[in-house]
Order: sequence, then C-alpha cells, then structure tokens
Amino acid sequence: MVRFFVTVFTLAALTVSAAEKNIVFVIADDLSPTMGCYGDMAAVTPNIDRLAADGTLFRYAFATTASCSASRSVVLTGLHNHRNGHYGHLHSYHKFSSFPWVKTLPVLLAKAGYRTARVGKHHNGPEEVYFFEEKIKANSRSTVEMANNCEAFIKAESDKPFFLYYATSDPHRGGGVATELPHKPNRFGNKPNKGAYPDVKEVFYDPAKVTVPPFLPDTPETRAELAQYYQSTSRVDQGLGRLMEILKKNGKWENTIIVFTSDHGMAFAGGKTTVYEGGLHVPFIVRNPYQEKRGNTNNAMISFVDIVPTLLDFAGGYDAQKRAAKPELTTLPGKRGAKKGPYTFHGRSFLSIIAEKNPKDWDAIYASHTFHEIQMYYPMRVVRDRKYKLIWNIAHPLAYPFASDLWAAPSWQAQWKKGQSAPYGKKTVREYINRPQFELFDISADPNESVNLASSAKHAKVLEEYKAKLKKFQKDTQDPWIMKWQYE
Repeated sequence: MVRFFVTVFTLAALTVSAAEKNIVFVIADDLSPTMGCYGDMAAVTPNIDRLAADGTLFRYAFATTASCSASRSVVLTGLHNHRNGHYGHLHSYHKFSSFPWVKTLPVLLAKAGYRTARVGKHHNGPEEVYFFEEKIKANSRSTVEMANNCEAFIKAESDKPFFLYYATSDPHRGGGVATELPHKPNRFGNKPNKGAYPDVKEVFYDPAKVTVPPFLPDTPETRAELAQYYQSTSRVDQGLGRLMEILKKNGKWENTIIVFTSDHGMAFAGGKTTVYEGGLHVPFIVRNPYQEKRGNTNNAMISFVDIVPTLLDFAGGYDAQKRAAKPELTTLPGKRGAKKGPYTFHGRSFLSIIAEKNPKDWDAIYASHTFHEIQMYYPMRVVRDRKYKLIWNIAHPLAYPFASDLWAAPSWQAQWKKGQSAPYGKKTVREYINRPQFELFDISADPNESVNLASSAKHAKVLEEYKAKLKKFQKDTQDPWIMKWQYE
C-alpha cells in the first residue's frame, strides 16, 4: 500500500512538473554577441544583460550556417540543413523548404501536450512541417508590440504548458538608406528622423563610439552602419524586457525556461553568409527557472543542432541514450528519404550541463552552408574545436557570392571601390572574394582567422586529420555533398 501511494504521488508530481514547464524561445535576426554581458561596452542592452545575470551565458555558441531560413530550420529540427532539406531561403523565388518527413520542435511539443504559438519572422516551410497552433500578428520590427500581443497567449487559462517562438526582424538590414546621414548607411529597420516604434524608447548611437569587430574595416562607412545596427539591437533588448515583464505579471516567470539567441552573426560582409567566426558565433543565454546556480558563464561549445534535444529534454520528451525524441512523440512515415528507426537528432541535450562552467566532452562543433539566396551557391563545410578550425570551400573555383543587401552596403562598397588590394578586416578585398579550397586556422592563437595554415608543410598532418573529421561528419549526417571528395 505504501509503495502504491509513493508511485501515485510520484506520477502526480511529474504531471504537475510537466504542466509547469513553459518554453519561450527568443531569436533575433542577424545579431552578433554585441551586448554588455558579452563585454561590448558600446551596447545598451540592460534586459539581455539582466537575463544573463539570472541564467547562463554560453561563450561558445554557434549557428551551423549563417543564412536566415537555413539556420532557423536547424534551430527547429535539430538536423543540419543538408539533411532536413532547407538548403537556403524559403521566400520569394528561392523556394527552399524542408522535406515532408521532418519533425519540428513545435510539432513534437504539441504531441507532448504543449500549446504552441509564434510571433514575428517565421521564414521556414512547408507550413505543415513547421506548424504552430497559433500565429500571433505583429510588426516584427515593433518588438514591444510583439511582446504585448503575446500576453493573451501567455496568460490563457490552460492545464497545458506553452511554447512561444518570438522572432524579431531586428537587427536585420532593411528600411532603405538613411540619405539624411553622412555616408548614407542602411537603416537596419530604424525609422527616419529619429522616429520610434510604439512603446519603444529608441537608443541612438554615436558612430565614433561603436565597437568595430576585427573582421570589418574601421572606416567611416562601417561606423555609420554599425550605429544603425546597434540602435536596432537595443530595440531587440526592449522587446525582450517587455516579454519578461509579461511573464512576471502573469505568474509565469518561475516556471518558464527562456532561451535567447540569434539566427547567425551581423549582416556585414565577413559575418552573415560566411562560416567565419563573425557569421557563426552567436549570443546564447538560457534562464532555466529550476536551476539553482544563476549568473554563470558556460564554456561548452554548443551549436544549433543541440537546441531541439535540449528543449525536448526540458519538456520530458527526449531519450538521451538514443539522442532521439521519445517514440510516443513521433513515428517516422515510410516516405522516401526518411530514416528508419528512432527519430534521432544531429545534436544532443545540454540541459544537464547548463549550470557548469567547463563541462567535459563539449569541445567541437560542425557547420554546413550551401545556399543563402538561390543565386548564391557556395557550399562550405566546417569543423571547429578548441585548437583548430577547418573550412572546406567546396565551390572554391567560383568567386564568393554576395547577398544583395551585403553587396550594396556602404561598408563593403567603400572598400570595393578602392581596388582588390584594399583591406577588409584581416583580409584584402581580393582574398575575401577569391578563396582557397581549404582554410585552416589555429583558432586558439588566431581567433581573428588571419593566417591560413592549409598550405603550411608544418600543418600537413593537421590538415589531413581535420579533413577526416569532416568526412566522418558528412557520412554520419548523410550529407549529399560528401561525394565531392571523390571527383573534385
């Protein structure tokens, strides 16, 4: 009888626990770790900094591709985009989308008993694969409005936990050119003449005081654009702050995990669309309400393939031993291309190591980029660990292709017009456009990726070792581009 009572009590406790595990996933658009909690003294990001102080800041978090749709597909599937099929952009004439057999986080969580909703930029398809039960309408630049419009979903009376996917369009380029300003920078979504979005207190930046990352040239044009980028970033911060207020106001703060990140790095040449650090290194903050230790920094190397396993783990729907969704959440259809057996992910859950500083066996990540826009075919594969980073530029005979907005950016055009020998960050314009087959960096000694060691006789053995790691990664993740080793 005692044993029966204990069992019933335990099951009841688990049920209550599951009902209290809400998930809020905040993803910005083209945001590098340019915020106070990451040491950027120019950034005004008090709410992001506050979230980090009450959670865990990951210093070595990486996107697996620096393209908007493709990256978000990895965020929501736990599969590299060469496996889920979302090779590049969804919208307009690009028309990339995931395979119909793919299972996504909102679908899996709905099967686990969650209410699901999204607001802002979605950018993935098809709809039935990336299905959210509720689509909350709001201007994806108007970040406080986005948060306010989510309140009804958050506070709705239900015995189910909720999953909210909050996706801003800031600080993506857009909104035209600020012709009234020196050097005519892109507006990055900012309103002309110091205008503001509803309930947003816009933060304006002096170009002379912004932080210029090492992969960019320190020019007046770059600084003018960075000032606009920082303003847009501060708007992301205010949207997050309002969302946090709503969670507290409605009694959800102490039972909601919050994840804050970006789809990839900033929209400047050398960042977005590249697999350099400026493209892949992203902010990543997790506030787990059930975690005792707060305000810690975690040095684990994590990537976007780890997100779905982690959040499923939080929700009780993850099989750690198999690195798969629990079988009751999914059964694989017998469609061509679908893998038989457990629905496994390319990553793993980091839920158990969030409170640690230097967890063991989290020392390498892989990346896979193929397209951004349809005209931008340039497949690259990457292995990066604590010591070395190898980039395989599969289409190296081609000139590196530009996203249309990055080509038009004053920060690029100013250097382009100076000629092929003009500096661009740690490279020249020529070196940025014309890339070798392999780029090998001693990333521990050369974090700015300035010296390519691939042709160094001293590093020939290292190069072969990391090539082998790439091949194994491609084989393990069923990458169609693995065949390129055989004939190119």
